[in-house]
Amino acid sequence: MAASEELYTKSARVWIPDAEEVWKSAELTKDYKSGDVSLQLMLEDGKNIEHKLDPKTRNLPYLRNPDILVGENDLTALSYLHEPAVLHNLKVRFIDSKLIYTYCGIVLVAINPYETLPIYGTDIINAYSGQNMGDMDPHIFAVAEEAYKQMARDERNQSIIVSGESGAGKTVSAKYAMRYFATVSGSASEANVEEKVLASNPIMEAIGNAKTTRNDNSSRFGKYIEIGFDNRYRIIGANMRTYLLEKSRVVFQADEERNYHIFYQLCASAHLPEFKALKLSSANDFLYTRQGRSPVIDGVDDTKELCTTRNAFSLLGINESYQMGLFQVLAAILHLGNVEIKDRDADSSVIPPNNRHLMAFCELVGVTYQDMSQWLCHRKLKTATETYIKPLPRLQATNARDALSKHIYAKLFNWIVEHVNKALVTNVKQHSFIGVLDIYGFETFEINSFEQFCINYANEKLQQQFNMHVFKLEQEEYMKEQIPWTLIDFYDNQPCINLIEAKMGVLDLLDEECRMPKGSDDSWAQKLYNTHLKTCSLFEKPRMSNRAFIIQHFADKVEYQCEGFLEKNKDTVNEEQINVMKASKFDLLVELFQDEEKATSPTGHVQGTGGRTRLSIKPDKSRDTSSKEHKKTVGCQFRNSLQMLMDTLNATTPHYVRCIKPNDFKLAFSFDPKRAVQQLRACGVLETIRISAAGFPSRWTYQEFFSRYRVLMKQKDVLADKKLTCKNVLEKLVQDQDKYQFGKTKIFFRAGQVAYLEKLRADKLRAACIRIQKTIRCWLARKKYLRKRSAAITIQRFTRGYQARCLAKFLRRTQAATIIQKYQRMYVERKRYKQKQAAALAMQTILRAYMARQKYQALLREHKAVIIQKHVRGWLARCWYKRCLEAIVYLQCCIRRMRAKRELKKLKIEARSVEHFKKLNKGMENKIMQLQRKIDEQSKENRLVNERLVSLESSYTVESERMRGELSRLRGVEEDAKNKANQVSSLLEELERLKKELSATQQEKKTIEDWAQSYRDEMEKMVAELKDQNGLLKKEKDDLNRLIQEQSQQMTEKMTRAIAEETQQLETDLNEERSRYQNLLSEHLRLEEKYDDLKEEMALSSNVSKPGHRRTDSTHSSNESEYTYNSEYAELEDGTRGREDVTRGIDTSLTLKLQKRVTELEQDKQLLRNELENREEQLQRASAMARGAELEYESLKRQELESENKKLKHNLEEMRKSLLGNAATGAGAPGSPAYKVLLEQLSASCEELEVRKEEVLILRSQLVSQKEAMHHKDEKETMTEPSVYKDDVSKLKDDEVKQAYVGLKDTNRSAAPDLRKLNEDGELWLVNQGLKETIRLLEHQLQTQRRTYDNEVESLRSELQNVKEENNRQQQLLAQNLQLPPEARIEASLQHEITRLTNENLDLMEQLEKQDRTIRKLKKQLKVYSKRIGEMGAGQTEGQTSPGQMVDEPIHPVNIPRREKDFQGMLEYKKEDEMKLVKNLILELKPRGVAVNLIPGLPAYILFMCLRHADYVNDDQKVRTLLTSTINSIKKILKKRGDDFETVSFWLANTCRFLHCLKQYSGDEQFMKHNTSRQNEHCLSNFDLAEYRQVISDLAIQIYQQLIKCMENILQPMIVSGMLEHETIQGVSGVKPTGLRKRTSSIADEGTYTLDSILRQLSAFHSTMCQHGTDPELIKQVVKQQFYIIGAVTLNNLLLRKDMCSWSKGMQIRYNVSQLEEWLRDKGLMTCGAKETLEPLIQAAQLLQVKKKTDEDAEAICSMCHALTTAQIVKVLNLYTPVNEFEERVSVAFIRTIQTRLRDRCESPQLLMDTKMIYPVTFPFNPSCLALETIQIPSSLNLGFLTRV
Repeated sequence: MAASEELYTKSARVWIPDAEEVWKSAELTKDYKSGDVSLQLMLEDGKNIEHKLDPKTRNLPYLRNPDILVGENDLTALSYLHEPAVLHNLKVRFIDSKLIYTYCGIVLVAINPYETLPIYGTDIINAYSGQNMGDMDPHIFAVAEEAYKQMARDERNQSIIVSGESGAGKTVSAKYAMRYFATVSGSASEANVEEKVLASNPIMEAIGNAKTTRNDNSSRFGKYIEIGFDNRYRIIGANMRTYLLEKSRVVFQADEERNYHIFYQLCASAHLPEFKALKLSSANDFLYTRQGRSPVIDGVDDTKELCTTRNAFSLLGINESYQMGLFQVLAAILHLGNVEIKDRDADSSVIPPNNRHLMAFCELVGVTYQDMSQWLCHRKLKTATETYIKPLPRLQATNARDALSKHIYAKLFNWIVEHVNKALVTNVKQHSFIGVLDIYGFETFEINSFEQFCINYANEKLQQQFNMHVFKLEQEEYMKEQIPWTLIDFYDNQPCINLIEAKMGVLDLLDEECRMPKGSDDSWAQKLYNTHLKTCSLFEKPRMSNRAFIIQHFADKVEYQCEGFLEKNKDTVNEEQINVMKASKFDLLVELFQDEEKATSPTGHVQGTGGRTRLSIKPDKSRDTSSKEHKKTVGCQFRNSLQMLMDTLNATTPHYVRCIKPNDFKLAFSFDPKRAVQQLRACGVLETIRISAAGFPSRWTYQEFFSRYRVLMKQKDVLADKKLTCKNVLEKLVQDQDKYQFGKTKIFFRAGQVAYLEKLRADKLRAACIRIQKTIRCWLARKKYLRKRSAAITIQRFTRGYQARCLAKFLRRTQAATIIQKYQRMYVERKRYKQKQAAALAMQTILRAYMARQKYQALLREHKAVIIQKHVRGWLARCWYKRCLEAIVYLQCCIRRMRAKRELKKLKIEARSVEHFKKLNKGMENKIMQLQRKIDEQSKENRLVNERLVSLESSYTVESERMRGELSRLRGVEEDAKNKANQVSSLLEELERLKKELSATQQEKKTIEDWAQSYRDEMEKMVAELKDQNGLLKKEKDDLNRLIQEQSQQMTEKMTRAIAEETQQLETDLNEERSRYQNLLSEHLRLEEKYDDLKEEMALSSNVSKPGHRRTDSTHSSNESEYTYNSEYAELEDGTRGREDVTRGIDTSLTLKLQKRVTELEQDKQLLRNELENREEQLQRASAMARGAELEYESLKRQELESENKKLKHNLEEMRKSLLGNAATGAGAPGSPAYKVLLEQLSASCEELEVRKEEVLILRSQLVSQKEAMHHKDEKETMTEPSVYKDDVSKLKDDEVKQAYVGLKDTNRSAAPDLRKLNEDGELWLVNQGLKETIRLLEHQLQTQRRTYDNEVESLRSELQNVKEENNRQQQLLAQNLQLPPEARIEASLQHEITRLTNENLDLMEQLEKQDRTIRKLKKQLKVYSKRIGEMGAGQTEGQTSPGQMVDEPIHPVNIPRREKDFQGMLEYKKEDEMKLVKNLILELKPRGVAVNLIPGLPAYILFMCLRHADYVNDDQKVRTLLTSTINSIKKILKKRGDDFETVSFWLANTCRFLHCLKQYSGDEQFMKHNTSRQNEHCLSNFDLAEYRQVISDLAIQIYQQLIKCMENILQPMIVSGMLEHETIQGVSGVKPTGLRKRTSSIADEGTYTLDSILRQLSAFHSTMCQHGTDPELIKQVVKQQFYIIGAVTLNNLLLRKDMCSWSKGMQIRYNVSQLEEWLRDKGLMTCGAKETLEPLIQAAQLLQVKKKTDEDAEAICSMCHALTTAQIVKVLNLYTPVNEFEERVSVAFIRTIQTRLRDRCESPQLLMDTKMIYPVTFPFNPSCLALETIQIPSSLNLGFLTRV
């Protein structure tokens, strides 16, 4: 107590009782001293109070735990274990962190959140699968996983006991536990048993759950579900036991409650056609569904719920007819409740005739209306001698009607449970089971009846079993650690159980009273009082009641009302009513009531008819005796079934889930401390705490204790033995030896000791912090002082300099002012003089000008007067002349007019006389003729006259015209004269007017000059303003230009970004299509495997496989059952026959389903394949242009090499001929002629290579020189024959271009070009192409030189770094040597020199050994080559031997490795050898040997060479069988050894190589352009294998997915340990106290995976794939997938582990990620996208380390964590846990700020990353440069039956 009292110091925090909050926190304001009677406290609201201690006990208030322990996952990890600490910890986790699960030792406490949480998905199940229970945050899945694991490991059945109040979430917890088992275990057959187990839940909820005031889905019965497993721990079935169905709810519901859900579901679906016959309507129309006045549950659609129930019935095998029968019985119960019974008199009752509801009831159940109405109102009484019928009063008849309804419903409930069990039972033998008990918790209401009594009795039994189990575990832990065992006192509720179930107990007396003829509730109560009131302290009698009793249960006192106990215990039903039911025409009802003695549940549930009556009318003694013996009461049945349950639980390993209801109003995340404490006391959690606190609740391993409290140790205290170190330190720190005990592996502490040690640690750290702060503050203050001093000196310097500059400036200004004044005065005087001079000159000028103007004006006037006179006189003369002329002309006209008139008159008279003559002599023809002749003559004359007249008229006209012109001229002269005369007068007037205007103009001039001066000033001012405006406009223009440029740049960037986004979207769509296609492939593969499994099971049905556990994701040991592959070769040969035999035995329906599914998958696959090919073609077209130049250069280079190869062949032929002539004994030995010839040929080849290099240089110079000539020629000949040139160029093919280029090179070397092929235009075009190739060659060489330069720079840098490191080492050694004495210094220098020389010697020896190995290897190869040359020469010599030649001449074989002359890179095999080929090359091939000793991809090359021969001989059947056998064999070997990474990687590489070979030699131009001409000759000629390429591509995808799964299985156990738990940076992480659910220590123990383990495994994966020749692009995709798995698993575990969310763990994660990035950099894989997959993990680690206080921090977090979802960010912030007191928790307000800022994000609500996601894989085309004819087949492959063609 002394140590405890020491903790009650000032600022210590304690808990004090409170009426509202149960416990309230307070802080001591004064130290407590022994003997004080009160404590001075300050509450959290600042109020000071005095807390008085109990004068008797002197017990101090409970101490609060340190803040660092608040929010722990396990309540037993708290240092102070008491009620307020438990309550506060649960409240903090529930309200602040939104965590509903908490461990309390072996108990999982689950608080109902009244809100749907996203923590039960498949991803969460996968995350918990295989994990230890303490390694993850508390969860119902962790309990389920622990039970599953213990079942498999210990071979012992398990039980999960879920208990709690109504509304606490028991049913949901049990449902999730069953879902976990169904998900992780799978089923052992195709019957989908796990789905059936889950389907039983909606059925049982519909018929057994109802709405209560506390819960909308309250289970009104108890159930125990046994989930059975086979010997491989897969679900095979289930069995359900039910307990104490609340039958009274069928006929009565309290206010705001409902009947069972099924009734409301039927009423809501009454409108459906199939339910019309049930005659149902709204639930408010039936008595049994309207009493609670709450027929609807918010958020629940009863119609949809009925559909779910019906689907569940169908899944469990209950067909539609049975379902309709069940619904018919349920509807009949509703109609029966509406049957109205009326009083006939005081002792009898009657049902009115033709009652609508009774008629509906009778019609639905198939009974007669008369019988039913008779026995509802009457009953049959039996005596010893006779039987008679007695009418019933209305109240008893109503009770009998309700009893029948309850009885029918109970029968229906039992029938459904029985058929559900039948559906869940399979024929497979059950090996073990896990039971899930969903049972009611302790209940106490205002009125407690028989149901509450039975419930609390069951909880007493369960609490006893729980206490014994907890006590047993504590004892085992102490004994295991060899701690002295002391008896812990705990509450034993056996006396209460004895009070209930012992002889003469409550149940015994109740059964005895039920057997009494006139037994009643009152008499039973009196018996209880008389029996137990004085003998049992747990039994009490209420003061104010004689019909009630009180029992002191383990949780609380409960008062039970005796009324109704006997009736409910008897559970009586009218016997005649049962007879009527049995006589029904409805088969289902008869089935319910047949053989009533056996109709109860076979699993022993209690819904039997305890009050059943005999049905016969005649008395039968034997039958009566038998009936009495079988007539058990409800209490008796419940006691027996409860005992069976306890026996089952005791035979299993129990796991406990305690559900807590946080409030009574169903508010989400609202915590009522009063209700929570009541339930914690009732469910045994506080009892567990009390038992733990009574012993040593805190337990630490020695390593954890050492790591945590290393700060309390001095250096001398640290020993090599950690255990001894901990003992020594504890003895010093804690004086009382009873406060701790040392176990074998752990240290055990009493309650409060960890808090005391934490206080010492915090004090030590605080003192260290103060010291650090003191030093830093001193350093900061001194730094500030020095900075200020330096600043003051600087200011003084600058001030003095400023003053000196000011003085100098003043002197300069004074001198300057004097000079300015001098020049200013001079300027003023000079200006004044200039002004006066200018004024005088101006005056003189004006005066002289005026005088000159006056003189000029006089002269001008005289001159003008003379001119006027001259013009006037001329005008007057002209006027007189014109008048005279006009008069003469007028006179002439008058005379001529007169003469003309006379002539005209004469002609008119003549005309009138002729006409008269005609009139007078009309009839006289002769006269007419005469006259006619006269007329003719006269006409002739007239014509002559006319002609003369015409001539005269013309002359007259000319003359008249001339005269008119003269007249008009004269008139004009006259007019001019008149005008001139008028002008003279007007000019005089004008002159006067001008004089006046001149004077006015002079005045105006003066005015205008004045105005002009002012205007000039204004203009100057305006110009200045315009200049300013112009400047502003220019500035605006520049701004606008800049803005336009910025906008154009932004638009460009926006377009670029949009294009990039569009490209990214297209890539995303393509990846999604690929992913869907590959998922379909995996689904197809799964169906194929399932189909193969079915075939094997049918074929091997007689041979039962060995039992074992196939589960691979748990950490416990498992025995996997392996299928035996007797002989793959035999299977391949007999495949067809075996397939036919197996197919006959397969279920036809299953086969059809599989075939239909396969067809659908094939169609989907084809669609996806087409779309994928289209997308890939688009991408290939986009990338083809970029690779064109490089590919053309490569092809030209290959052809050049081929020409070189021809020369080498020629040289080899000459060498062979020379060897033939010297085939002697030592021909192949060094120094022999053959050897010399070989060396000569090698040297010649080297010289030829040099010559070729020179020729290339010459060619370059020639091409450059011809470039200008080509340009000039092109300019001249552009217009001449352009079409011919274009046609010639277009006719050339790619191959011709390449040959032309090679020919051009030969042309440059020789003087005889081929004139037939090259004309002038073609030559120029080829020269142009050659020039382009030269440029490409130069660019390639430049890139090569640049790479070489970069490599040299890197090597020089590394050498420089090595030199620097060596220099640093030398300096360190020198510094160390200088500190040593002279003798030691000499010795150290000698030692260092010896070490250096030894290292150099070792390096030289390694180089020498390497050179020796190289020399030996070359010598050996040379000997082999010489031998092969000899063999080749000998063979040809033998073939050429003539008959007369000597045969016995010695011939020595020569062994040169060269291809035979006619070898085409094909392998021939016989048809019967195909199986042998597949067997030796695929099924029995060892990848390890092939990868090490042979070329990569050798099996693929061999298979393709065999395929080439089959194509060469045009054998379609052989091609198809070979490809099919190859694909099936690869699938078989992967199925057999699919978990071996090396095998899967080997066949992935070979499958890809085989696919590339099929493409490379397919004949398609897109693939052929990568080949050499020789390789193009090897292309397939007869068959198009594009379809098989797709099949092999699909096979490669399947192998890739298998490889990823294999890697995932290998990496999975390493990731969490290496990335999270292992302390890579030692000393950063602090170990926190842990509870009973022990977590994996963060200190690396032996055998623990570390980050180095992960890196080594990744390196092993990488090296294996490289050895197997896997494509580099494919390796990048594999590495990207590996890193995704690492990041996803690490992040998921981080999100599910509160202990990992700390600042120090964030630093560890970031360091680990940097190590992974370094590994990528070392392997050259930084561009593969693997680093980006770690971005969510990196951001989560950064989130753990950043500040989390202000709004700025929230904004920074939102912008930083773009790769994390909102749920993940909030989860990390909620889980963030300080490891030390100096860290702070994240406030709830800050988390809400984050949620508000991230509200607009559009993202998935999923919390965890999908660890099963596989990126879509692509196989970029990677052609092989290896020539097929050079491939050698090693003898180790046993392929001697193959023949090279």
